[in-house]
Amino acid sequence: MSTGDPGCTATSQIHAGYEPQAPYRPIAVPIYQTAAYEFPDYASARRMFALEEPGFTYSRTGNPTVAVLENRIAALDGGVGALATATGQAAVAVALLSLVRGGQHIVASSKLYGGTVDLLTDTFADFGIEVSFADPADPGAWRAVVRPTTRAFLTESIGNPLATLQDLPAIATAAHDAGVPLVVDNTLATPALYRPLDHGADVVVYSATKFLGGHGTTLAGAVVDGGRFDFAAYPDKWPQITRPKRRYGGAILWERHGHGAYLALARSKYLHDLGPSLAPASAAQILQGLETLDIRVARHGQNTREVIQFLAGHPAVAAVHHPSTPGHPQAELLARDFPAGAGSVFSFDLAADQEHVGPFIDRLRLFKLVANVGDTRSLVAHPASMTHCRLSPEQRAGAGITGSTIRLSVGLEAAADLVADLDLALAPLAGVAEPTGGPLAAVGHAGTGA
Repeated sequence: MSTGDPGCTATSQIHAGYEPQAPYRPIAVPIYQTAAYEFPDYASARRMFALEEPGFTYSRTGNPTVAVLENRIAALDGGVGALATATGQAAVAVALLSLVRGGQHIVASSKLYGGTVDLLTDTFADFGIEVSFADPADPGAWRAVVRPTTRAFLTESIGNPLATLQDLPAIATAAHDAGVPLVVDNTLATPALYRPLDHGADVVVYSATKFLGGHGTTLAGAVVDGGRFDFAAYPDKWPQITRPKRRYGGAILWERHGHGAYLALARSKYLHDLGPSLAPASAAQILQGLETLDIRVARHGQNTREVIQFLAGHPAVAAVHHPSTPGHPQAELLARDFPAGAGSVFSFDLAADQEHVGPFIDRLRLFKLVANVGDTRSLVAHPASMTHCRLSPEQRAGAGITGSTIRLSVGLEAAADLVADLDLALAPLAGVAEPTGGPLAAVGHAGTGA
């Protein structure tokens, strides 16, 4: 599948990983709502539990509905396989725990989603895993903090909340020169805009809750393995993959599974032991969302362009943080790597103190104050007091987040209505009377509580 062929992407969104089976041949993927599976015989059960034969043993580690979702996401990203999880946070945790153990080290972008920073600096710290943060715009900064104990690089293809881009091939080169894989959170881009594996990444993670599902109904995550990182080239770094393990009857995962060994470890150990499993009904919801991914992402992008154009010219807006704005320092990266756009989640700074943030948000009617992104609905959040509230002031400053930074997730409503909503909320900050009439007058807000 070529990233330059949207028709193939659209086809894979609908068909990859599933063929209707007799006797009923359902065209939609069936929901296999079962906890366990009957084995045909004792010998088959023994081989499956020993990981000598593929098959479903228990829905904590695999389910037919979930497997279709895994295969479909892997196809969209060009990976050798995928692992679905209950949430995006679980996907990040499983992806990294399969690489890094206590006493080891991760190099991560300094401009990450706040929940990921919590995971790295608090929970992973409890496990004895250390983290250094590096500016995603400076590949040299990543090289400078590499240690002998470094086992992974982590970044986002589009940063949350400032829509930060980076030279991913350069960061991938730095990771590979250090002998470690690059893990990329591709939640905000999705395969419809960007495929990190095509740009040097080794592992891709998603909060499928966001754009992949797209309707704000279902929590899910995914880990996609590109199958290219050669763990056998660094056997001392990866004993969990390249050395005999008692858990697997003395077998070596790399010898048994080759370039599928990383996902085999993630599934058989971390999904099995920690249990962040995706329910089959949830998998079906995400599959349904995937069928319209490219269409939705295109509409999100169209609306975003109009919203950004409005905000960039408004006197109550100090700055718009999106690489499509004129003069943005990452404009060349946008043109090179994101020809279809850099997504619909971005931030802007009010030309006002933080005390004006609450009244501004409360004046909004269509933009809903929600701790989520990638919904059909347009959403607003205040990173400093919501998604990034547990970061220190120094960490927020390093991430480019101020007290007046507002994050938007632009939805699928009529763009004129979204602009009118923002215009209404910004008007008092610009010292003008609130607009009247306009597109919002016909929308109707009975019962919205806004």
